[in-house]
Amino acid sequence: MKKKKKQAKRVSTFLILSTVCAAALAGCSSGSGSSSSGGASGGSSAAPSANASAEAEKPLKLNIMLPIFKTNYPKDDSPVAAELEKLTNTDIHFEWVPNASYGDKFNITLASGNLPKIIYVPDSKGPSFVSAVKSGAFWDLTDKLKNYPNLSQANEVILNNSSINGKTYGIYRGRELGRNGVYYRQDWLEKVGLQQPKTIDDFYNMLKAFKEKDPDGNGKDDTYGLVMVKWTAGWGAGFDQIKLWFGAPNVWGEKDGKLVPEFEYDEYFEALKFMKKLYDEKLVNQDFAVMDSAKWTDPLVNGQAGAIIDVVDGAARADDKIHAALKDAGKEDSREQYVDVFGAVTGPDGQIHTLPTSGFAGLLAIPKSSVKSEEEVDRILKFLDQLNEPDLQTLTSFGLEGKHYKKIDDKTLERSSDSVLLESEVEGLNQMVPYIPEGKGLQVAQTPLRLKQTEVQLKNRDTIVANPAEPFISEVYAQKGQQLGNIINDARIKFIVGQIDEKGWRDAIELWKKSGGDDYVKEINELYAASKS
Repeated sequence: MKKKKKQAKRVSTFLILSTVCAAALAGCSSGSGSSSSGGASGGSSAAPSANASAEAEKPLKLNIMLPIFKTNYPKDDSPVAAELEKLTNTDIHFEWVPNASYGDKFNITLASGNLPKIIYVPDSKGPSFVSAVKSGAFWDLTDKLKNYPNLSQANEVILNNSSINGKTYGIYRGRELGRNGVYYRQDWLEKVGLQQPKTIDDFYNMLKAFKEKDPDGNGKDDTYGLVMVKWTAGWGAGFDQIKLWFGAPNVWGEKDGKLVPEFEYDEYFEALKFMKKLYDEKLVNQDFAVMDSAKWTDPLVNGQAGAIIDVVDGAARADDKIHAALKDAGKEDSREQYVDVFGAVTGPDGQIHTLPTSGFAGLLAIPKSSVKSEEEVDRILKFLDQLNEPDLQTLTSFGLEGKHYKKIDDKTLERSSDSVLLESEVEGLNQMVPYIPEGKGLQVAQTPLRLKQTEVQLKNRDTIVANPAEPFISEVYAQKGQQLGNIINDARIKFIVGQIDEKGWRDAIELWKKSGGDDYVKEINELYAASKS
């Protein structure tokens, strides 16, 4: 009971983030517009530069580097991009980077010095970005946000979480706090005669049945349970949730008043052994460590796999694709939905532990090497502010009325079922939308599945496990973070696939400590103690 109370206290501060509207959900995972993005209205009226001139009225030339979760993506001259430029008086070149390799590309671009005018920063505490900020490579936006009607309403807690030593060096992309969970093929679950998982054992039994009990009914041994992918910050989002199910902390945990890395907990190793079991029994795709996230939902849609651990709003997008694929093949039945969703399963301690977001998904930063003047910074901030208006949230999430969606009423719309059209002209554009202070305007018509997604997200807030070191900036991590992260990431993959045993895993932790990990722990605890004084 004491442990539970302590955890609840640790999490309470983060519940302030509940003001972030679920509309921000459109920005992650598959990259498409979610059930709660967008709307239609006029642009923002951010105060123009004091020296407004004829030059300022010319289209603002922008190149923007963003992650893409598809193999197809909107081109610069697509109709949606053209309308965006018209509404914002801009001339935009999009530099799309596959999400699976975005971290590497970001570091290479940062090192080259040849940066776009707006660059998506995947990890605001990442060593390369922190070092660049400290060397003066990015504009400090802390005192500028107040000048813009939408950006001025940024959530203070999220600003703190995304800050570097209390300073704002990028516009955060707002996200729902309780966004994470599991979605799965409900039609498969019914076929194998099981109920929605409530415990870790139930979850395992579902995955096992998806492999062994011919859930697609074709008489072949050609299905498996869980799809996992390489992720930009590691090797797969799934394990980040599974470790919490087992009772491991979220990155850092507190023992006897000190912060301890998650992988030093027994519960973390139990989660690793569980993952190895899934791998050994071929219940998870054998190429999980290298699978491109752009193809994440393909096995679910194509009838190869039955479950994904990701953001719960991915459920409705996957369901739409299954409907479309079955319809094209002439196999669709009368089912309203093929996919269902839940937040987390009960762990060994009888509790549910849910991985939260930080209230944001990366930053949109402005480099000084490509943006030379305060006036141009202000124009770019005006653009980012305007993207929060309902008409532009709708445009970037859903495209053009009559072509990419049909308006149902003043609040809802129905998306086109042409997935190729949406991928080539719409999906991905919302990666540059901050969703500050919230999502506005039109939403996808709320099907039962989409309503359940929202219900799960709200319920998740009650069981989230916060990272107590979230706001801290570590000098050691800035210098050695990538090396330290690689040691643990490589070791956990090798353990799961059987290349090292428990001793090899423990040896990797010792190597982590000797390579700067001990200094990192010491510094984090100094920062933690200072935050309490």
